[in-house]
Amino acid sequence: MNNTRAIHLFSYGTLQQEGVQLSSFGRLLSGAPDAMPGFKQSMIEITNPDVIRASGSNFHPIVVPSDDIGDEVAGTVFQITASELAAADAYEVSDYKRIEVRLKSGIDAWVYVKA
Repeated sequence: MNNTRAIHLFSYGTLQQEGVQLSSFGRLLSGAPDAMPGFKQSMIEITNPDVIRASGSNFHPIVVPSDDIGDEVAGTVFQITASELAAADAYEVSDYKRIEVRLKSGIDAWVYVKA
């Protein structure tokens, strides 16, 4: 993988929260609105106390592929570093897995979906 390539992370949930960004990355991320076509969102209960403390909630959104091509999940796309991607991996619980998707804007970004 080319290390000079920008790393994009798409968040539709708690990684958009300032408190989660500060506790996970030590800084506020700057991002732009975008959407993830072909997915739909629901909620999941989180039991990890560190994640609940950072996010302020034990219910978090989660996305799954949709059969309806008209479905899309709105969120924010952030440009991050490789170490911040590792920090995001550490923040997300085992209910999620990281995949790469093409966003509505045409940007390829990592996103956490239902494992």
